[in-house]
Amino acid sequence: MAPAAAAEQRLLRISIGVTVGVSAFGVVFGLLSGSLSIMFDGMFAAIDAAMSGLALFVSRLVTREVDRRFQFGYWHIEPMVLAFNGGTLMLLCVYAFVNAIDSFLAGGRPLAFDWAIAYAVIVCLVCFGMWFYERQANRRIGSDFVRLDAQSWLMSAAVTTALLFAFAVATAMQLTRFAQYTPYVDPLVLSLLTLGLVFVPIRTVRRALTEILLITPSDLDEHVRDVMKKVVAEYGFKSFTSYVAKVGRAQFIEIHIAVAPDMRLDSVVTVDAIRREIAEAIGDESPQRWLTVDFTADPRWL
Repeated sequence: MAPAAAAEQRLLRISIGVTVGVSAFGVVFGLLSGSLSIMFDGMFAAIDAAMSGLALFVSRLVTREVDRRFQFGYWHIEPMVLAFNGGTLMLLCVYAFVNAIDSFLAGGRPLAFDWAIAYAVIVCLVCFGMWFYERQANRRIGSDFVRLDAQSWLMSAAVTTALLFAFAVATAMQLTRFAQYTPYVDPLVLSLLTLGLVFVPIRTVRRALTEILLITPSDLDEHVRDVMKKVVAEYGFKSFTSYVAKVGRAQFIEIHIAVAPDMRLDSVVTVDAIRREIAEAIGDESPQRWLTVDFTADPRWL
């Protein structure tokens, strides 16, 4: 197993363990304080733990050797998992928002703010710590799964920070003439949090769908075309066509070069040397890149 893959899986295992602990902590404190927003935080962490477990499984799967059944590997599963992860978090946000509105219209919920503040302080420190740890570690790995997991920790940290602020304000309100409005604090905070958080998984789903639908990444397409324009000019080829796609960590690049019917390519060694020049000019060569370069004098093959 590659060092990057091993490091990715180790980070995901650590994240899963911490997330399960935070989830159980949130559910218990949500029940003790009577807070829907803390319950939402705990459930968000529980679903995130399940999604991290699925990401760990896929991370192991994509490092397997290809077989006759999956001859292009398992790269296509990665964006599917990211889309499922993001979609699940979107549904959770919508469900929590509906519950928040229902609770607000029903007159709010009384809270035990001492329990709520204790929870918010502890979880806030844990979430910010995990976000910073994964963010630093992923600079060496460059994993989409770890990046998404770090984003989830940052989202959880933002949620908990907002909860801490809201509970502190509500505690102060209890000593004023506005004490009668404190039951509305929890559903109001929950509705605002869900409206803000829903945009993060939307971006994840959008990016994953571009890979599932094989939408060509413009930066990679332009880079390949720039390389091929120079190669065509250098060797005097007639023209070329190129097709690129990115699926998970895998890049698929297909290049067809049109040569004149009377042009001599002396040997396979010569052709392979041109292929090697193209591959090096494109860069980022790895087992995740599938590069095909062929030559033809018949334009119908382009």
